[in-house]
Amino acid sequence: MANQGLISHHFWAENGAWHRSSIPFRYVWPAELDLTARLAGMRLRERWEDWDRSPFTSDSHKHVSVWERVQ
Repeated sequence: MANQGLISHHFWAENGAWHRSSIPFRYVWPAELDLTARLAGMRLRERWEDWDRSPFTSDSHKHVSVWERVQ
């Protein structure tokens, strides 16, 4: 977890054959996104656990975050 790197593997069938795509990505913590947004002149407006706007808590495994430009 030190480098926060993961690989997302996707498989699908097409014309009777299986295909695979592997996409590397870097996990980013919400606090890291908040800092990046603040450095870009933005602030956190809202954060939920999911698209249904359920509350984001310390037990949440995902998030939906909305930032806005600071005027």
